[in-house]
Amino acid sequence: MNKDETNKMTVLLVATIASFLTPFMASSVNVALPIIAKELAANAILLSWITTSFLLTSAMLSVPFGRIADIYGMKKIFILGIIIFTIATFLASLSPSVEFLIFARVLQGVGSAMIFVTGLSIIAAVFPPNEMGKAIGLSVSAVFIGLVMGPVLGGILTQYLGWRSIFYLIAPLGLLATLLVIVKLKGMEWAGCKGEKLDVTGSVLYAVSLLLVLAGFSQITSLIGKIMLVLGIISIIGFVIWELKVPQPVLEMKLFLENRKFAFSNLAALISFTGTFAVVFLLSLYLQYIKGLDPRGAGLVLATQTIVMALMSPVAGRLSDKYESRILASIGMTITTVGLIIFAFLNAETSLYVILFSLVLLGIGAGIFSTPNTHAVMNSVKKRYLGVASATISTMRIVGQTLSMGMVLVIFSIFVGAVQFNPGNYPQLLASINVMFTISAILGFIAIFASLAR
Repeated sequence: MNKDETNKMTVLLVATIASFLTPFMASSVNVALPIIAKELAANAILLSWITTSFLLTSAMLSVPFGRIADIYGMKKIFILGIIIFTIATFLASLSPSVEFLIFARVLQGVGSAMIFVTGLSIIAAVFPPNEMGKAIGLSVSAVFIGLVMGPVLGGILTQYLGWRSIFYLIAPLGLLATLLVIVKLKGMEWAGCKGEKLDVTGSVLYAVSLLLVLAGFSQITSLIGKIMLVLGIISIIGFVIWELKVPQPVLEMKLFLENRKFAFSNLAALISFTGTFAVVFLLSLYLQYIKGLDPRGAGLVLATQTIVMALMSPVAGRLSDKYESRILASIGMTITTVGLIIFAFLNAETSLYVILFSLVLLGIGAGIFSTPNTHAVMNSVKKRYLGVASATISTMRIVGQTLSMGMVLVIFSIFVGAVQFNPGNYPQLLASINVMFTISAILGFIAIFASLAR
């Protein structure tokens, strides 16, 4: 194997480890939430913020870090992100309160933003277009493997060693990825916009806009939530105006206005993640509170979806190198929507076989959709925009996930309130789940047409 091939394999391995870390953490923590709620006396709203705080921070910082990586070097930002993520994970394991855990999750979000935008960018920089789909497919597969291992290992660890043991597991992988980059990729760097200036004003406007919109959305039932949402929308308008006139913008808005493939692929990703991310969170609560499963049992059931996703992604990656991503992604989104429609009719007597069947549909659909859609985004821009393209698709994913959890927060606020879950409010929990899955199915239907429109 020559040096170029060795470098490509190292990049793929490092990006794969990075792709595994954050979804594993997210899905494993979801399974542990009922135990965390009991130990740290967290109510329904704070419990949701354990997930939302991580996503919100990642969403706010992905685009700025994508631009910073293009200017100063992807490898530098990647290494720093891994270090921050690993330290934050260790702090989370020591959490004495739910508030401290949320703070640690914010730090994890900072590291995650740096890891995700650079991992995918490095793959796109190193692999030629005819190999990119396959490489992205393996990287996306690692995301799903993380989602698979999260509920299974998270459930087992939570049940036998306590929820804190989940966080102990991540540090060695972070250190391994860092060492591989430092040793195997010594002297290599990727910076397509080296020498250009960072749009600090745009970066701040972007972060503040997302913070106001997503935080406001999550508290939409209160007056302060409505005020934040309005201010956030005004800030987004200001951000777009600023980015269109600044010479070196943090986010090249012309990509959305002049590149139809880029714009609609990102829109499809945003709608898809908004509709599907809360599935694991809600089913984890449903299986443990309403069905009476223990964390290990719930984890094994939830793993069904992600096992299928992990198996489908490499296949979809190879297909996206040969066939039109628009058709592949649209087929995947259609299958996903069918699974969401079935979940909209969940009740206390729903058979586990029905749940498993729906999870299989979601796994097939997501596996077929994600890789071709990501390939379409990365293959639609010039190399100098790889960091921005990677950051944008990551932001669509994270914003979608945050909006998904924001909707859960709103629904919980309406149906359950700021109280701990108990048998007395299980009917309200089930009603919340039905409402959220109905909304998710509608969003899935819209995402089909967004995917076709590219």
